[in-house]
Amino acid sequence: MERLGSRRSRRERGRLTHLQRSRPQMDYFDRRGVQFLFLNLGHLYDHLFMLLYATAVVAMARDPAFQGSYGFLLALSTASFVAFGAGSIPAGWLGDKWSKHGMLTVFFIGIGTASILTGLATGPYAVAAGLLAIGVFAAIYHPVGIAMVAENARALGKELGINGVFGNLGVAMAAIVAGTLTDLISWRAAFIIPGVVSIVTGVCYMVFSRNAPEPHHLAKKDKFIGATRAEVRRAIAVVLIASAPGMLIFNATTNALPKVFDERLGDLASNLSQVGMWTFAVFLIASSAQVMMGMMLDKYRLKPIYVTAVAFQAPAVFFVAFAYHIGMLGAAAAMMFVVFSIIPIHDTIIARFTNREFRSRVFALKYLVGLCVGAAALPTVGWLHTNMGGFQTVFLVLAALAAFEAFVVFFLPSRDHLTQAEPSVQPAE
Repeated sequence: MERLGSRRSRRERGRLTHLQRSRPQMDYFDRRGVQFLFLNLGHLYDHLFMLLYATAVVAMARDPAFQGSYGFLLALSTASFVAFGAGSIPAGWLGDKWSKHGMLTVFFIGIGTASILTGLATGPYAVAAGLLAIGVFAAIYHPVGIAMVAENARALGKELGINGVFGNLGVAMAAIVAGTLTDLISWRAAFIIPGVVSIVTGVCYMVFSRNAPEPHHLAKKDKFIGATRAEVRRAIAVVLIASAPGMLIFNATTNALPKVFDERLGDLASNLSQVGMWTFAVFLIASSAQVMMGMMLDKYRLKPIYVTAVAFQAPAVFFVAFAYHIGMLGAAAAMMFVVFSIIPIHDTIIARFTNREFRSRVFALKYLVGLCVGAAALPTVGWLHTNMGGFQTVFLVLAALAAFEAFVVFFLPSRDHLTQAEPSVQPAE
């Protein structure tokens, strides 16, 4: 009986030990999922707030307090996009040296407050100041949030792709949120209501981040692929040079599309809500490209994927220059599908060719270059639209920039996560 009792007690102790081991793991996975959700919401908010104005400006041009051409009013957001890029360097540095969680809290609360102030503006220059503040806080997300996704990822390409979908949902939702709130209430509500939501999210994240989970054991392995110093320099150079035209194309297409649909869809878009609906639909379809691309980046060679993606970009942009009515919807969806598919490729290159000690700063440098150059998209689109023949000229210029980006990509080193385990095979130069 004593032996039987001792066996039972050992089994019970074994069950308790198993439960004690399993509980933290379940709690960890739950909290990791919540953290990933906050990071994804941050990406959604980042692009949503940066593009609310692109739709609201269509209604603001009709407001007596903001008399001016579409080109003049669109250019008011130029400083916002400059700050979006320039602020990424100090944001990345603070994320590395102070706290990534703290910076993300500042992002949520700060961008919400700036959006509310923009909605309360009484003149064009007050709007410009509010948009500038939005750009300053929006600069935090990419060097901090994307670096956190990369550091905690178990399947790098897939998780960057999912995170990218949320960013593109922000792009898509900006048009429908701004269009619907403008039609139902006013253009001011398009800034104030999302601003309140972001502040509430920031308070929730501040509470959550006090006990944020540690990275999963599969994520603790650095994503660096062991490239040589020369390969690292060349890969970073390719990303920086390709990001300049790439971000200009991204900013131009995402900001101009509501106005393009307003002009070219005819009876398909007779009011701003319908313009927002069609813009949302196109961006939603295109956002699936990032999940597909992310899964491909985990399974296949990086450089051939990148070369193939950019090869389709120039002709896709070219066709939009001549499209109207229902054909415009198809051409725009194809163009944005390709444009969105390239975004996780740049992030994956940085994650694999840099180590975690300075990865945030490289992300910041990439966004500084891309977004500062991309800020030129707004005055360029406005000027070309007003003085050089409308959107046909705009998209022909963007197609030429896409061709240049395709040329740059051929200089990317061939080493990737599938070749690092084969030291006897020298990567092609």
